[in-house]
Amino acid sequence: MQSLLRRFASDYGMLAVLLLLGIVFSGLTLQEQPATDTAAARRLVASIRRQVPEKAHVLVAVRQTPEDTLLAESLTREIVAAGMEVADVVRGEPQAVRAALDRISTAGGRLDAVAATERTSSWLVLSEMREIFPALGQPPIFVPESYRWPNFLKADNLLNIANQIAVIAIMAIGMTMVIIAGGIDLSVGSLAALSAVLAARLIRDQCGGVEASAAGMVIACAAAIALCGLLGGLSGAVITLFGVPPFIVTLAMMLVASGLAYLASAGQSIYQLPEAFVWLGRGSGLFGLPHAVVLMFLLYAAAHVLMSRTTLGRYLYAVGGNSEAARLSGVPVRRVLLFAYIVCGLLAGLGGVIMASQLKSGSPTYGNMYELYVIAAVVVGGTALSGGEGKIFGTLIGAFIIAVIQNGMNLTNIESYTQKVVLGLVILAAVLIDRIRHR
Repeated sequence: MQSLLRRFASDYGMLAVLLLLGIVFSGLTLQEQPATDTAAARRLVASIRRQVPEKAHVLVAVRQTPEDTLLAESLTREIVAAGMEVADVVRGEPQAVRAALDRISTAGGRLDAVAATERTSSWLVLSEMREIFPALGQPPIFVPESYRWPNFLKADNLLNIANQIAVIAIMAIGMTMVIIAGGIDLSVGSLAALSAVLAARLIRDQCGGVEASAAGMVIACAAAIALCGLLGGLSGAVITLFGVPPFIVTLAMMLVASGLAYLASAGQSIYQLPEAFVWLGRGSGLFGLPHAVVLMFLLYAAAHVLMSRTTLGRYLYAVGGNSEAARLSGVPVRRVLLFAYIVCGLLAGLGGVIMASQLKSGSPTYGNMYELYVIAAVVVGGTALSGGEGKIFGTLIGAFIIAVIQNGMNLTNIESYTQKVVLGLVILAAVLIDRIRHR
């Protein structure tokens, strides 16, 4: 049991770092939160009923946001259920509230209470109602009770973290395989840009543009991903057949892919895409999870099985640990390396398609600096740059560590320049920890 725990700590020790970061940013972003759920609406209506006469006329005033709209719907139901009258429901700005109050006052109606949010209750049109609409008097304003909760742990923010890191995390799967096999790939960011541009251009020029069918979009995206896989295979072939260092080959491929992306788009962004194209990047399905996040988890599960349960996965570790010993043991070293680079190219292409779907456009500037973030996720996740060691799920943890750091610093209003310094120090610390652990 102890050996199992030690092995888990060795393989996934950065999980503790991720949890610690979550705790730190939760504490730093702890704030008063407005209650907008059904329970809050029920408590608010109960409070109104205790303090105003029966058959009271209540005005509901909220902003035009999803949370406030949900609160307004709940308040309307609860007010009617409590035997009171809904004078009006306003979702909008102070001008809309003023117009509603003017209608009630002009019609000679009565107003006994106002159900509002923390934000709308501070509007002058409500706080100075007696002076603006003397016929209505000054009915009491009721606001839902707030509660303390970290902005970091809001469901929307956590989903945002997962959705923002999905592209980098998916690309990092292929990079993990390459690094475990003893290589490196600097071209993934440019391949992602090329994939985004090519998919967008094929949809615009060959599949009908904004009228493109689902089948046409799938074919265009598949072609873009396949091209990236081909270029990744070309890098692998040059490395394995001619013995050129991976750093040089993939650096050259980075320039080639970036140049092709600019040539294919004429240096411009491509926007003529159908609304349905955002299904993969912005759509959500099971349990409200974005489709890109679901795809990310499925790919990590498949990659984990490949690396831990198949002969090919063992070959990747063997080649990265000692390629000559692996060759003498009968491992097809060249084919294994070629496989790793092809998969890395394919997943970079898939990342580019997801990015284009998220932004509903293709641009040669997409993927800028992504190769560094991808490599950082792999290294922070515990994969050794020397090869032969690492875990797929460790990379996922590393990707989330980077995303959490960036998100937490955004929530605490740390400027972007400082964020780069912090992220660089995190990567440096991860590499140093890896070296110390090996010694």
